[in-house]
Amino acid sequence: MHPEAIHTSSILAIEDDPVLGAYLHDELQRGGFNVTWCRNGLEGLEVAGQQVFDLVLMDILLPGLNGLEALASLRRHSATPVILMSALGAEADRITGFERGADDYLPKPFSFAELRVRIEAILRRVAFERRAKAPTELPAGALRFDEQLSDVCLADAWAGLTPSEYRLLDTLCRSQDEVLSKPFLYRQVLQRAYSRHDRSLDMHVSQIRRKLKAVGYHERQVRTVWGKGYVFSAGEAD
Repeated sequence: MHPEAIHTSSILAIEDDPVLGAYLHDELQRGGFNVTWCRNGLEGLEVAGQQVFDLVLMDILLPGLNGLEALASLRRHSATPVILMSALGAEADRITGFERGADDYLPKPFSFAELRVRIEAILRRVAFERRAKAPTELPAGALRFDEQLSDVCLADAWAGLTPSEYRLLDTLCRSQDEVLSKPFLYRQVLQRAYSRHDRSLDMHVSQIRRKLKAVGYHERQVRTVWGKGYVFSAGEAD
């Protein structure tokens, strides 16, 4: 997951500082997230019980009900990932946060770039875990992904993907119908920086299209969105 692929992710920010709270709300909104901002722990818990969020950002030093208490209460009925934020740097506070169910701990002050990277890492992990727990029985005509073999099959026909092709198709499939940029795919799949003279990604896409067609898979295609990147969606490949 990357900002190109998480436009529908919703975040609950619980922060009493009006300056930081407004900054988080505005920057995350600009980053493509749907953000709800609450100013104390009780309000945050109430909102968390009324809506479904993909991630919670929560300060520890909150008025009334502090962040650690709010986290403990949230964990009684929700597994939503939580990133704690705090100017408290004591190891004991970090340990307590993790013991009560925090997924990450971000000491203040922090840069928005670091916060975004941590959010994306958690959302990718959650997406992977959800997919791993999904029912193994697939509808007719669906691809089956085998991570150990780094390959996909339709019915009993294996596509014969290379590891890089598998990673690329898997990444696109997990964000199907979302356009993923070439720079992101180079970093995520090929583990190197993007160069406009490097045609490796294009060749992988071409091979994936050929191999999926060979096994008779036509439900979705790796489509080119000119000037933006690639998307795994219904329709003819470009």
